[in-house]
Amino acid sequence: MTSTPVSKPVRWTSYVFSTLPVLMLLMSGTTKIMQIEAVVQGFAKWPAGSAVAIGLLQITCTIIYLIPRTAVLGAILLTGYLGGAVAVTVEMGQGFAGWWLPLTLGILLWGGLWLRDSRIRALMPLRS
Repeated sequence: MTSTPVSKPVRWTSYVFSTLPVLMLLMSGTTKIMQIEAVVQGFAKWPAGSAVAIGLLQITCTIIYLIPRTAVLGAILLTGYLGGAVAVTVEMGQGFAGWWLPLTLGILLWGGLWLRDSRIRALMPLRS
């Protein structure tokens, strides 16, 4: 099953939806791998090497999302990753301030994919 093409304005809107979360995920993953001071402090209670492993996972899933043929798999993997981020922030007691960002990133990732891919729109119609 192939996806039917979308108009240029819809395609560019989908790119705008996807750009912010992709850039944020790549930046966040890079800071974890680079072990900047804020990351080291944030992961102080976690096992050694956790930040680097999570950063590599984050970047890998984001790259999978960026490849058109594997974008759906990437979105599914990032949904799991971001769901874990929501769970951790809730567990840490950060409340709304902690979990709204991963939730918003997930919505934008799927929104961009939904606009770009008619197969996703068929699976998740706004109305029947």
